[in-house]
Amino acid sequence: MAKYTEKELPWLNHARGIMTLSPLLVFFIVYVVSSLCAGDFYKMPVAVAFLAATAWAFIVCKPGSFSRKTERFSAGAAHSNIMMMIWIFILAGAFAQSAKYTGAVDAMVNMTLYLLPANMLLPGVFLAACLISLSIGTSVGTIVALMPVAAGLAAGVGASPAIMAGAVVGGAFFGDNLSFISDTTIAATRTQGCAMRDKFRANFAIVLPAAIIVFIIYTILGWEQASTTHTMPENGWLILPYLLVLVCALCGMNVMRVLFLGIAATGISSLCLAGTNIMDWASAMGTGITGMGELIIVTLLAAGVLELIRYNGGLTYIITHLCHHIHGRRGAELGIGIMTSLANFCTANNTVAIVAVGNIARRVAERYGVPPTRAASLLDTFSCVTQAIIPYGAQLLMGATLAGISAMHIIPYLLYPFCMCACSLLFIIWGKKS
Repeated sequence: MAKYTEKELPWLNHARGIMTLSPLLVFFIVYVVSSLCAGDFYKMPVAVAFLAATAWAFIVCKPGSFSRKTERFSAGAAHSNIMMMIWIFILAGAFAQSAKYTGAVDAMVNMTLYLLPANMLLPGVFLAACLISLSIGTSVGTIVALMPVAAGLAAGVGASPAIMAGAVVGGAFFGDNLSFISDTTIAATRTQGCAMRDKFRANFAIVLPAAIIVFIIYTILGWEQASTTHTMPENGWLILPYLLVLVCALCGMNVMRVLFLGIAATGISSLCLAGTNIMDWASAMGTGITGMGELIIVTLLAAGVLELIRYNGGLTYIITHLCHHIHGRRGAELGIGIMTSLANFCTANNTVAIVAVGNIARRVAERYGVPPTRAASLLDTFSCVTQAIIPYGAQLLMGATLAGISAMHIIPYLLYPFCMCACSLLFIIWGKKS
């Protein structure tokens, strides 16, 4: 999940490289295969699967002594990017539960159900996620703001929570991929040396068809949703904390500041509007924070394992050997996409993946005549596609926690990331050189 200035250990051969990457394989075998055999993705906890991957990583990875491995593992878990994500998880849990306790989420859900017909809720949630993420440039912030309402809407109309969650997560990556203030956009354009507006035009040609197709699909899927009658919420003022969060997010405020303001607003609402006890409100916040425990543990374990893989040369092994098989411009573009995706699998952070492969991608692009705007667009798009679908990524873990379902249940309904991937491949096959 993180990149360090300290040099990686050199890999020696194919056997060493594959062995270095094997902890990820252990995770997928333990989690996915065992869940499929049990027929239930709730049977095998993600934290236990990553604990097994951690044990295997300690066996196969260097440095040699157990204490030094522990230090390297802990350095990955304690990186500033990981700690920042954990603080967001804590604040998100506190806000989500306190907003639910004071009635803000229920009021927002009832207001939405009152204003929108049931058959337009699914495409409406997807469109809202696209617009919010485009405005704030962060998929995590979008998921934190929208997922509790989306889960409530799904319960209110009897829709599948996994489909609704997939719409939120998919739409969140629309803006993460396109926004001028997104860290992935900044990283992609800087590493490839192109202007943001040029990269935006190239990216827009890929993702707009995908977004339109997915919006139509969601409209068709939601069209059969039975209409329900909902009355105006008795106390519509309860939506104010949630409106404050959405407005501040749309204004581009830092997600942690947004959540702090949201928590304070729920406290004021608890006293002035809901007429509830301040200690019960505090207890609700505590419940929300402790409810994020598994998510935080999984994040720390994943960060430690991925740091051991990085330190042992896993990323270098992938990138170096992939470059040997690149031939021609289309092969170079496909190689850039695959390189980025594999780096993302090994870092669980799309921005870090772009930075990790950016310089190599630029050299490949220059050698095979790939314009910088196309290279930047492919870096950003494939990193977002991969980040959206990995079950140990922060966005999917956060979305699943807030929706109260398994991350694996959401993945089949991530229509936008899969459609974006298909459009990206078509862009490579039939796209113009500039």
